[in-house]
Amino acid sequence: MTNSRPKVGILPPMLSLTVLGLLTMATMPPAPTMRDLIETYQADYGNLTRFYNQELSDRRSQRLAALFDQELKDLEKVDFAKLDRDAQVDYLLFKNKLKHSARQLELDAKDNAEIAPLIPFAQEIVTLFEDRQAMKPIDPQSAAKTLKAIDKEISDAKKAAENGLKIDKTIANRAAMAVDELGKTLKSWFRFFDGYDPLFSWWCREPNKTVAANLEAYAKVIREKLVGIKPDDKDTIIGHPIGRERLLEDLQAEMIPYTPEELLDIAKREYAWCEVEMKKAAKEMGFGDDWHKALEKVKEDHVGPGEQPKLIRELADEAVKFVKDQDIVTIPPLAEEIWRMDMMSPDRQKVSPFFLGGDTILVSFPTDEMTQEQKLMSMRANNKHFARATVFHELIPGHHLQGFMEDRYRPYRQLFSTPFWTEGWALWMEFLFWDRKFPKTPENRVGMLFWRMHRCVRIEFSLGFHLGKYTPQQCVDMLVEKVGHERSTAEGEVRRSFGGGYSPLYQAAYMLGALQFRSLAKECVGDGKMTYKQFHDAILHENNIQVAMVRAILTNQKLSKNFKVDWRFAD
Repeated sequence: MTNSRPKVGILPPMLSLTVLGLLTMATMPPAPTMRDLIETYQADYGNLTRFYNQELSDRRSQRLAALFDQELKDLEKVDFAKLDRDAQVDYLLFKNKLKHSARQLELDAKDNAEIAPLIPFAQEIVTLFEDRQAMKPIDPQSAAKTLKAIDKEISDAKKAAENGLKIDKTIANRAAMAVDELGKTLKSWFRFFDGYDPLFSWWCREPNKTVAANLEAYAKVIREKLVGIKPDDKDTIIGHPIGRERLLEDLQAEMIPYTPEELLDIAKREYAWCEVEMKKAAKEMGFGDDWHKALEKVKEDHVGPGEQPKLIRELADEAVKFVKDQDIVTIPPLAEEIWRMDMMSPDRQKVSPFFLGGDTILVSFPTDEMTQEQKLMSMRANNKHFARATVFHELIPGHHLQGFMEDRYRPYRQLFSTPFWTEGWALWMEFLFWDRKFPKTPENRVGMLFWRMHRCVRIEFSLGFHLGKYTPQQCVDMLVEKVGHERSTAEGEVRRSFGGGYSPLYQAAYMLGALQFRSLAKECVGDGKMTYKQFHDAILHENNIQVAMVRAILTNQKLSKNFKVDWRFAD
């Protein structure tokens, strides 16, 4: 007699299909969220830029362009209306990021085209590197021929430069930096094979040595003949003025509906307010309207050699107490516990003559390696009253608190980070400390106003430089004359601004970001909807994003997939 029950592990046909269907549904991964899409993109972008890591590479540009294009196409398929509000914000931020990145590739290609005539051998060096990166087999004899061809191109280009080729010195300076990077690329390519492949070393060691020396000599010729920098000159500032088109593109990406010219007018208006307040403080100090004399007096009030760390600790504790007493923002106990301090090297002080901050505050003050003049300038520039106005900017409630919260609330949004949020927040805290009477003496007020004037002039000199209105030296003079900088600190500020480590809008972002937060505070706190503490906590919980999107969140604006910002925050 047969057993009518199914064997263990075997389901009846109808039941089997039903159960398998349910099991399939249960094991299907959920549809990706906006956060998933953003985090996947971050991983993909990171992988691609680590692999295609040559800035001059045509392959890199093509591969990244394809990535941005595909991501935008995938984003268009998302049903925006079905997203929750957080996801809608992420959608808009991600779309803005991708469109800006794609546009930047196009503008970078224009920049590269400007220097291409000076570096006709660039793609050949990059191709050697990228073929090695892709693990393509190498023919040593053929590689040696390529090196000889590259060497001839370098020699021809060097001869043209020595004969007085006419070219803008800012373009020539970028070409010189590109030659430096190509030398590093060639060195990396050669080191991979040399000694491991005897045949490669036999064929390529000598021609590589010749090319490397020729590249170094060519970079020197460009700097001396085309840029006008002497061999021992390490201080001349050249920079790369990007022009109005790129400034407008960057402003659009930051969701700031102003022209560069309108921003320059805002800077002048804010500077005028500072100057009035400076004169008030100067009068209280006995200098009448001469705020420059008051400023010089304040600069002399500094601690002695070796005493700056103690001062910084005291100022940090004072600021934390003020924040708590004024109920300005939540300070997690761990954030208060774990900030650190380090001293800045003399070389770095040439670029950053004042404090830098985050989880570690880097302190500028004289070291015994400096000349006597440099020591005196550093002490004057980092006096008690300047320091009192900057320590809390760098630590709590400024950058240290920001970074602490960024790591804990929506950290995936750090992809969209902007200096208008980073620096704008820290300067907004300076605004608020001023309004809450943190400066106790006219000297304290002069210290705070120095920085506020500095941020106004940063807009003027940085945008003016990129619009082609000012040379770097004129920017230095402006900081000395209009703000009262020591000349060495003014040079450090300009060198830092135009050295390539900061985006073109970075220096303008301090004041403009602060004005955005001030305007938003009037909307959210001024009518009693929120307390300042609730307002500030809410900002930190949204992470580092364009301030216009923070406004959209806090004021509950209606969002659409083609949302446009028209916020005239400084009118």
